Amino acid sequence: MYINAASHYLPATAIHNDRYQCLSGVSDDWIRKRSGIRSRARACCHENTNTMAVEACKHAIARVPYPAKDIDLVVGATYTPFDTIATLAHAVQHFFDIPRARVISISSACSSFLNAIEVVEGYFATGKAHKALVVASEHNSAYSDDTDAQCGHLWGDGAGAVLISKEKATGNYIQILDINTTGLGHLGKAMDAIHLQPGNGGLKMPAGRDIFVNAVRYMVAEVKEILKKNHYTTEDIAYLIPHQANLRIIAQVGEMLGLCNGRVITNVEDTGNTGCASTMIALSQSWDKFRKDELIAVTVFGGGYSSGAMLLRK
Repeated sequence: MYINAASHYLPATAIHNDRYQCLSGVSDDWIRKRSGIRSRARACCHENTNTMAVEACKHAIARVPYPAKDIDLVVGATYTPFDTIATLAHAVQHFFDIPRARVISISSACSSFLNAIEVVEGYFATGKAHKALVVASEHNSAYSDDTDAQCGHLWGDGAGAVLISKEKATGNYIQILDINTTGLGHLGKAMDAIHLQPGNGGLKMPAGRDIFVNAVRYMVAEVKEILKKNHYTTEDIAYLIPHQANLRIIAQVGEMLGLCNGRVITNVEDTGNTGCASTMIALSQSWDKFRKDELIAVTVFGGGYSSGAMLLRK
């Protein structure tokens, strides 16, 4: 499989840490020490999960040599849907007038992007699709509570999109070498660590420490496993793109994998946690820095729990 284009959309509004001093009593210094976040992208009143997804897709579609109507699979990923009936993926299909495409939306929290890629892999393998659009979008601020001192300051809004083909379609592509995801719902606090339940006050994270420990453990394990399976070592990795939840988690993952000197890509400092869109946004932002034959690893962890890794080559 080949990623022919990657793009992203981040709302123009940035909410800085100082805002939370009066809202939840946490200071800029307190937030930075615990998460590394300085500011986060915030959707405006006229924006939502679907509109951000459309904006991200516009840029990706403009970069490939085939029209949107050639896309035969659209996969949407989000845990903050604008509508749970007319889904994110269907909204994208409608906007770009893509007929005859298979269209689905999925959610596995912050791992959803990689699960969406696995869905594409399955459709390609069965011959049911040849050109896919994967879009991840999160409107966290529609669900989060800025007055929540525990996690209200963590969330950012944004979207990312990638166009994937079964065969090479452009000269400027990134090849997907392998992908793996793991369901971790059997772990002790998986069902309670973070939740978004109707009528329950929005996004809550009562077991942040458990998330931290398991995120580090499984993001590292996923990278090691996929490297071993493909006969590589961490020395072969040019860049690592981890889920952008917390700079302390990212730093520990990088340290445990022995990656330093700018090999770990981050954007959480200025975007906040943009959920399952975060790795796609980081991939899009970094596309031009990747050089031919460089190996890029993506690793994720999601509430509920779930984990995964993807191995790419420019």
